[in-house]
Formats: sequence, C-alpha cells, structure tokens
Amino acid sequence: MTRSTPLPPIRWKGRLRTDWRQTTQTLMPASHPGRPGHYDLYPAHPLPPGAVRRGVDALAQVLAAQGARQVVLDGYVGVFWEDLRERLDRAFRTLGRRSAWRDVSQALKPPTAIQSLVMPFLGGDDPLFGTRFTGTLADLFDRERLQGLAPDPQADVTVLYGCGAALAGWSGPLVYVDLPKNELQFRARAGAATNLGCSHPDAPKAMYKRFYFVDWPALNGHKAALVDRVDWLVDGQRPHDPTFLAGDVWRQALDRMAHSWFRARPWFEPGPWGGQWLKRHIPELPAEAPNYAWSFELIAPENGLLVEGDGLLVEFSLDWLMYRNHRAILGRGAARFGTDFPIRFDYLDTVEGGPLSLQCHPRPEYMREHFGEPFTQDETYYILDCVPGAQVYLGFQEEIDPSAFRNALERSLREGVPVEVERFVRTEPAHPGALFRIPSGTVHCSGPGNLVLEISATPYIFTFKMYDWLRRDLDGRPRPLNIQRAFENLVFERQGERAHRELVSRPRTVEKGPDWRIVHLPTHPEHFYDVWRYEFETEIQGETRGSPHVMNLVEGSAVALEMADGTAAVLHFAESVVVSAGAGLYRLRNLGRGTAQVVVAFLK
Repeated sequence: MTRSTPLPPIRWKGRLRTDWRQTTQTLMPASHPGRPGHYDLYPAHPLPPGAVRRGVDALAQVLAAQGARQVVLDGYVGVFWEDLRERLDRAFRTLGRRSAWRDVSQALKPPTAIQSLVMPFLGGDDPLFGTRFTGTLADLFDRERLQGLAPDPQADVTVLYGCGAALAGWSGPLVYVDLPKNELQFRARAGAATNLGCSHPDAPKAMYKRFYFVDWPALNGHKAALVDRVDWLVDGQRPHDPTFLAGDVWRQALDRMAHSWFRARPWFEPGPWGGQWLKRHIPELPAEAPNYAWSFELIAPENGLLVEGDGLLVEFSLDWLMYRNHRAILGRGAARFGTDFPIRFDYLDTVEGGPLSLQCHPRPEYMREHFGEPFTQDETYYILDCVPGAQVYLGFQEEIDPSAFRNALERSLREGVPVEVERFVRTEPAHPGALFRIPSGTVHCSGPGNLVLEISATPYIFTFKMYDWLRRDLDGRPRPLNIQRAFENLVFERQGERAHRELVSRPRTVEKGPDWRIVHLPTHPEHFYDVWRYEFETEIQGETRGSPHVMNLVEGSAVALEMADGTAAVLHFAESVVVSAGAGLYRLRNLGRGTAQVVVAFLK
C-alpha cells in the first residue's frame, strides 16, 4: 500500500499539485541528515567544498554569468518541465534577463506514429514483459520540426527544454536534469508522469513496462552520447529545491569512483510477502510502511549514486558512471558486458512475512529471443539471517510428474484452490551463511522467516511466477502468473538428490592467515560470477584482479575499506559497496568486536 505525502506545490499539466509522489518513502533531502553510525540511507562520494549548489535561483545565476544567448535544458522522462520553466523564467527576470522558451516536445512525431514505432516492443497483451527497444531517442522526433526550433533573436537567452533537447544541435551550455528511476515510479503511481510522447498517464504498471522496454533504453542511449558534454548536472527529484554541480566536477567524481569504490543509494519497497527485518534493523526507514519486501542495494539500471559537498547531496543515475568508465569498472568483463554492470545485490525480507511466489527465470536463449536481453537472471540466495526452521524451496521432488504439477497450478489459477507445493518442490533448511544456487530454469522461492541477500546477475524483472499462494498485491489485485512461460524454461532434471548436490553450495577455505581466512562459496557452473566470504578479526587484504568486487558486511558492526590510492569508506552492517576493477589492491579493517564477515561477488 502506498500513500501520497503532501509536498510543495508544483505545476503539472497546467495546474498546481501537491500529490505528485505516491509512496511511503521519504523524499531525499537536499542536505545529508547526518551520519547515523549504522546503515546509511544516503551514502555519498565526497566532493570538494563549494562543488554543489542549491536552488533554481542559483542555477539561473550561473547560466546568466556565462552570458550565453542559448541554453539547452535536457533531461530524463518524468521531470516536471512546465514547473522548471516557470521557476527558471522567474529567476531570469529577477536577474534582469528576458528569456524565451522552446519546448522540444513540439518536435515529437504525432502520438499515433510514436505508438506504431514502439508497439512491437511492448509484448502485446502481456502485462509484464516486452522486448528491449532497438531504436534511438531521435526516432521519436520529426527531423524537420526539430531543425525548425530556433532561438528568439529578441531575447537575452532562449532556452530549449525537454527530453531530447540536445538532439536539436543548439550551441550554448548543456544542462541535464536527471531523475532517479524510483522517483519516476513514485510520480507515475501518482499519475504525475507520462511515457515519452504521451499526453496523459496510463496505469502505473503499464507505464512501467513501457519505461523499462522502450523509454529507458532510448533515453539511456541519449545519455551515453551526452556524458562528456554536460555542463551542469541537476538533481530533479526535488523540483522546488534542486541541487546541481558543474559537469567537469561531476566527471572528475565519476573518474575517481571508477578507480576506487562506490556505493549505490538503496531504495526500499513493501510487497505482499514482505517482512519486518529491514524495518527493525534500519530505524530511519518510514515506519508506516506495512513491511519491506525488497531493499534494492545495487541494481545498476535503477539505482542512483550520490555525491556530497558541504553537506549538500546530488543524486544521478548509476548508468552515467558506466557510460563514462565501464572499462575501468569492469576490467576484463568490459568486453562481454559493455556498459551493463552485471552483478546485482538486493534483500528479500520474509521475516514475519510470507513466502515469495513459486518461480523460475528464463534460460539464456529464451532471454535473448523473447526480451532482447544479452544475459539472463541467474541468481543465488545468501542467507544473512533467518528464524529457526526457515526453509528455501529449491528444485523438484524425485520423479516429478510435470503434467501433474502443471495441472495443479492451472487448477489453482482457475478455481482458486491451494497447491500442495511440497508434493512437487523440494525444500532446503536455511541457516545464516548458506548459499543456494539458482541457475535459470530452476524452480525456487524463499520461504517465510528469511533475510536473503540475493546475489545475482543484473536482470531483475524476468520472474515467471507459477503460484503465489492465492495472494493479492498490496492494492488488492491478483498478481499475474506466467505458467506457460515458466514451463517453457523449467529444468525438471534438477530434482531429488541431484538438485541437492547441484543447488546447495558447499563452502571451503581457500586461503588463511593468523586471524583471517577466505571461504569460497562456489556458484553454479552456469553462473558467470563467483562468491567468497572474507572472515577476519583485525584486517584482510584484497585484490580485484581485473574484476569489480561487490561486497556486503554480513557479520560485524563496521569495517573500514581502504584503497591503495588513500581513499577510504566505512561499511556498516548490511551495507553494500563496489570496489571497481581499476582499484587493484584494497584493505578491509575491522572496526568492531569479534569476527567481521564480508561477502564478495566477482566475475569468474
């Protein structure tokens, strides 16, 4: 369940709105609320003093100081362009500069033409899945109209604004207004955002499908072309109180991260099976949420990164970092993955909650053919915490009858009767420190009572649900099932004793010293990533060896991450961080009592 929090009014579609964001989550403040000494909701990379500026008036001042007659104001879908235009125009007038405005959306192709262009990628009647758009943002525009947008010779400054404004080829400063993708989704749920080229919002889930498969690929390709050209980067999530920084300063920060460390800003969502562990262990989270099913620790396509100067925060999407620095970040993996960061960390909380849906993920060839994705959603479950008796559903029972299983699932969907899941699907006992291997095609789900650190390949929405325990979502609607797609991908040979041998990781110590050891938690042969666990009393040395290292502190209060170049960060319990391949050597130093344990995922 979500709520709309009263907010400062913004102008959208010709009227003022204070309900432009629907979620239980707090809008990120412009300044850091302080270091809590434990899990930090706003982890930020430090910037020099004076690097971050605040407010629309300050943005108008820096643009006016440049004396440019033309300004290009580009940005992401979901930005409140009408509101920003009104605020900037007022700020220019205060400075004595007459501004003229040109809306780049006037050069878009007609809505019917755009719909025809994107329709093949939207998956027809499928409520969840489409295929990744293969066109570009420029394909949505009429070339002649775009070239016909001209500055006003009578104005002191003419601002060309909107998604894709840089495509018009104007000279002058390029300002990019970025918007975190979670905030875009909160705006979409409130009916305060539309898809590209649409005049009215659709249902939130339909908009999300198009965002994922069409709008985001188009806009991200545009971003990749602009990363070296942006003069000013603006954080657009607080339209009434933006923060921003100069493009050169921002790129210098990206380059430092690419050779040291970065931590994505996590975001949290309730769900029908969600639990209470995250609420108890992260007290800064809004308590009115009924539960927290997910913490998105590191999902590169959706997470943002924060930089901080003088206590002021600027958030931008993590994909900018990959567009500029993917080779330094991925090392030997850059040839295979390009600008896609391949490893995902997230939490699944079922403590005092319910089981996840019974599910599987697409096989690699199915993923490419049906969704246009270059690699699939291979997963592992690392049990960070659990209650006694907790279980994970994993693999099939010996001598599974696929037809009987499918009949039971379809009868449940048709008649609303429960499925005797354990008649068909095995369970494994959960315990802290266990790693369960879930290559694509494997039937699985977490049972109640687990705090799962999901260590996975980055694709994250391609879940084929077969059974959801007759639940509805938090809005009271049935959750879509994908029985047909699941049966096109299930590996029924993973059953009985074979499933136990193949899907339960068996730890072994691979290196040790006086008060430390490295434990290998082998992943499945189909996984392109592997997992270690550092266990140490005082400190331990690490080396990236040509791969990024994605880490999470699973035991202990805090550790210091110290890089060879002298930079450092503190990692608190349950926090995740990435050490770029380009960093080389690093050291982890235990800041608490007892043994610290850090799980590390890296490319094989």
